[in-house]
Amino acid sequence: MKKMWRAGILAVSLGVAAILTGCGASDKEKTENKAADKPKEEQVEPVTLDIFQFKVEFKDQFEAVAKKYEEENKNVKINITTVGGGEDYGAALRSKFSSGNEPAIYNIGGPQDVADWNDKLADLSDTASAKAALKGTLDGVSVDGKVLGLPYNQEGYGLIYNKKVFEKAGIDPASITDFASLEKAVKELDSKKKELGLKAVFALPGKETWVTGLHLSNAFLAPEFDNNVLTAFNAKKVDFKYKDGFKKVLDLQNQYSVQPTVSLDYSKQVEELFSLQKVAIIQQGNWVYGSIAGIDEDFANNGIGLLPIPVEGYKGDSVPVGIPMYWGVNSKADEKVIAESKKFLDWLYTSEEGKETVLNDFKFIPAYNGYDSSKISDPLSKAVYEYASEGKTIGWTFMGYPTGWGQDELGVQIQKYLSKKASWDEVVDATKKAWEKDRQK
Repeated sequence: MKKMWRAGILAVSLGVAAILTGCGASDKEKTENKAADKPKEEQVEPVTLDIFQFKVEFKDQFEAVAKKYEEENKNVKINITTVGGGEDYGAALRSKFSSGNEPAIYNIGGPQDVADWNDKLADLSDTASAKAALKGTLDGVSVDGKVLGLPYNQEGYGLIYNKKVFEKAGIDPASITDFASLEKAVKELDSKKKELGLKAVFALPGKETWVTGLHLSNAFLAPEFDNNVLTAFNAKKVDFKYKDGFKKVLDLQNQYSVQPTVSLDYSKQVEELFSLQKVAIIQQGNWVYGSIAGIDEDFANNGIGLLPIPVEGYKGDSVPVGIPMYWGVNSKADEKVIAESKKFLDWLYTSEEGKETVLNDFKFIPAYNGYDSSKISDPLSKAVYEYASEGKTIGWTFMGYPTGWGQDELGVQIQKYLSKKASWDEVVDATKKAWEKDRQK
């Protein structure tokens, strides 16, 4: 605090000195009384939480809930930066840290990200959220008894389809149980696309290497790693045991898609083509519900369903389900920032107000105990929850891929394949070698 101003002129009489002294004491008293009158929250030292997160689908809702938290905690200021969709979050996060402007809270994937960011991750074992996390959800982010990440939510993905189009074409979704039945349905839709008002059956976003190199590949690689992310993380090689089935599903989507697929992105796939009912099927997950509802709420609530990606030789009736990302807290941040970061995440996932937001505003499938699952409202999340409840799931093992392998190696090689610049065997051989090379480091 600034020192009180003192008279610089020597008083010439004790009377004047006494008056000056009296005034000084009075001013000091007033200052102290004024401070004592301040509300308690205004005396707490302000804390700023910089959050760097990847999920564009709930950006607005997340910013709104952050404002609500600020209103209830007057000393806290939350700044949110969202990088995702068509952008590379991993590269953006590395750039963010390199700039010296490190976030307090950020997102990490599974064990590979934990290894990459280990010295920047605070131990979250003492949080209420860690104690409430569903069994198994912390396995990929726990090291030496420390919990280094808190689950975002549960997600699942597959083939999202237009119910009305299927009905008009005379196709029963329940009849699609393997690749052969899927191929038959796709050809039927293609033969009637003009009368169904479709540009194509699929919209394959080949530009998005996470759609092909992470999500699609996961359906076919998870089985060879026993659906376990840690098995994938520790694997010295990848065999592509189900490479033929992988190729068939990729070829089917590409052949019957709006073209050119290599320049088709997420936004065009979800918002321009599927939400406007110009294609019948897209490979995506329950996270797209908000985007679809923002364009056509009735279609989002009543007109869409979820089919599995059939894995020939393994399962035709299961969907990949897992934790898409975790919240990490920067261990290098100020202690007050770390404490407030934990407090915010606990409020978000374990307070009654936070839980309502997670279910109703974020439309999340919770990854924590203490939630009323009957309140899961949107049809895609309900479908994922039902598949999970019935045990019809494929592991979320792509979080155990070597750093950058899924997008920068496999995803890029798939783009070459879609552009007819590489054969499927060349894609498989190149990415096998890249995996082995990375694991030798």
